[in-house]
Amino acid sequence: MGTCDRGELRELSAAVLAVTARRSVREVLQTILTAARRLLDARYAALGVPDENGSFAEFLADGISDEQWKAIGPVPRQHGLLGVLLRDPNPVRLNDIRRHPQFEWWPAAHPVLTDFLGMPITDGDEILGELFLANKNTPGGFSAEDEEMLRLLAAHAAIAIVNARLYERSRELSIVEERNRIARELHDAVTQKLFSLRLTADAAAALVDRDAERAAAELDTVRRLASEVSAELRAVVVGLLPVDLSGDGLDAALRKQAELLDRVHDAEVVFVGCPVSKLTSARREALYRIAQEALHNALRHGDPSRVEIDLSERGGQVALQVRDDGVGFEPERSEQAARKLGLSSMRERARSVGGRLVVTSTPGGGTTVRVEVATGG
Repeated sequence: MGTCDRGELRELSAAVLAVTARRSVREVLQTILTAARRLLDARYAALGVPDENGSFAEFLADGISDEQWKAIGPVPRQHGLLGVLLRDPNPVRLNDIRRHPQFEWWPAAHPVLTDFLGMPITDGDEILGELFLANKNTPGGFSAEDEEMLRLLAAHAAIAIVNARLYERSRELSIVEERNRIARELHDAVTQKLFSLRLTADAAAALVDRDAERAAAELDTVRRLASEVSAELRAVVVGLLPVDLSGDGLDAALRKQAELLDRVHDAEVVFVGCPVSKLTSARREALYRIAQEALHNALRHGDPSRVEIDLSERGGQVALQVRDDGVGFEPERSEQAARKLGLSSMRERARSVGGRLVVTSTPGGGTTVRVEVATGG
């Protein structure tokens, strides 16, 4: 491939950097498409990602106005030369697209295409989509160098598409994980209390005519159980609230969590930490989830009057600590308690980001969960 001038390098750099930026896959593909048309000096460019129904999940065009696009009509189907590029991993370079044996037709409002360069977007043996240009502005049509440049841009388009797929799968797994968590919470906490509430209400109903005093006592228990169920449901909902760790910062997210829990629980929940810097998104996420689990354990099992969240940074280490003054337990002797409190999952979260988690607790002396991770990448 020949040498690029500074303008071309800027275009290429923008297309490559778009893949790593925090942007939607459509924005990334549009950046790559625009760069391809400009770099290869084409009048028209398009990029398609097929769906499973014979059409395209994404079909982007560059060099065509919104009015022209509207006049052309619906997104094309996977037929003719578009279908060829989705089945054959080899590029197609033509002086006149209309002479290709698989060329069929285009809508009446479609611009007339002549010279053509099409490049499948591949990941290994899988064809993810297609990128093509038409009507070279300079005479002579598309060159072998143009083909190599388009191959490079198609490779970056493949990275963007694969990343989008991985993100979607990760999001789906997170949704399944959260559903399972809710199911466990509802079964472990709410369902049992609702069962007790029903039995107590039945007992009160049976006693109301022959022992009003005992019936009143049972109704007091009904009120208490109903209040506990309401608190448990609020706690489950709090765990579902979304958090923007990158936008708010870990300290702000933890402060918001503390304020929410303080409102829905009898115990005082406070955040006493400070902002921290240079944490990767994975470490921020791990620390936040560990804090959530530790807070949940303290409030549900510890019967504390106060829970304190502390976040600090010193000597290249960020430390998160959740401390309560509740009933405590014996972590070294109680495997059942460890499973109940999810200590192994918290340790695994810490280990996954190179951190270390320590739990200290004594019966009657409260519990402290502390995790430390390194700053930087």
